[in-house]
Amino acid sequence: MNTTRLFSLTLVAAALAACASTPQSNAALDQARSRFNTAQADSRVATLAPEELKRASDSLRAAESARSGGASASSIDHLAYMTSQRVVIAQETAASRSAQAVTAGAGAERDKLRLEVRTNEADMAQQQLAKRSNEVDAAERQLALSQQSNAQKTAELAAADAASKLDQARVERRDARVNDLEMQLKDLNAKKTDRGLVVTLSDVLFDTGKSELLPEGARNMAKLAEVFKRNPQRKALIEGYTDSVGSASSNVDLSNRRANSVMSALVNLGVAADHLSTRGFGADQPAASNSTAAGRQMNRRVEIVFAPQGDEISLK
Repeated sequence: MNTTRLFSLTLVAAALAACASTPQSNAALDQARSRFNTAQADSRVATLAPEELKRASDSLRAAESARSGGASASSIDHLAYMTSQRVVIAQETAASRSAQAVTAGAGAERDKLRLEVRTNEADMAQQQLAKRSNEVDAAERQLALSQQSNAQKTAELAAADAASKLDQARVERRDARVNDLEMQLKDLNAKKTDRGLVVTLSDVLFDTGKSELLPEGARNMAKLAEVFKRNPQRKALIEGYTDSVGSASSNVDLSNRRANSVMSALVNLGVAADHLSTRGFGADQPAASNSTAAGRQMNRRVEIVFAPQGDEISLK
C-alpha cells in the first residue's frame, strides 16, 4: 500500500514539474512575433532594411530565450516591446528608402515631401524607443547615422532640383533674348541656325571684284549697328564668301577684304570693335551651285553670325 501511494505521488510530482517547465504564453511576445513575421514576409523590408530586420530578429530571439528561461513577465514584456519597436524601425526604414528611391528617380517635389514624412515617422519611432530604454547600443547609433545620410541625400536632391530649375530659367531667358534679337533682325531676313542668328548680305553691297561698300548698303549697315547698340553684350562673326570665278587665293583675299569693310562700317557707326571678328572663306561653303549665274550671285555674299549671348564666337 505504501509503495503504491509513493509511486502515485511520484507521478503527480513529475506531472507538476512538467507543467512548471512549459513556458507560459505572453501576449506582448506573441504580438511582437506576429509583427516580426509580417515584416519578414514583406520583400521590401527584407531587401531595403536587412540590418534593421536582423536587429528585430535578435531582439525576438532574446525575448523567446527569456521566456524559456523563466524570466519575469515585465522583463519579457520589455524585450517584446523592444522587438516590436525594432520591427517598426525596419518597416519605416524600408519605407523611407523606398520613398527615397522614388524621389531620386522622379525628382518631384511631391515625392520629396513624402520622403520627409517617412523620415519623420522613423525619427519618431526612434525617439519613442529611446524614452522606454536607456540602452542605446551601437546598432541604433548606426541607424541614426543612416537616417542622417538619407536626410543629406534628400537635401542634395533638393539642391540638384533647384539647380535644374535655375538652369531652365536661364535657358528660357536666353531664348527670350534670342527671340527679341530675331525680331530686331526681321527686316534683314535673319535665319536661326545651330551657330546662332545669321544675316546674309548679298553682293549688291559691292561692285564686282571690289571690297568697297556701295552707298546702297548704308541702310543695312545702319540697321545692323542699331541692333548692336540695343544689344551691347552681343558678339558677331562677319564671314565673307565669293563664287568660284577666279583663283582660290584671290577669292579668299576678296572675301576677307569684304568682311573687313563691313566690320569697319559697323565700327564707324558705333559698334564696339572687340565684339566683332572677321573671316574670309573665298569660294568654300557655297550657298548654291556655281554652275549658273543665279547660283554664283547667291554665293557672293557676306554673312553676320550673331552668337548666343554668353557664348564665344564660333570660328569654323
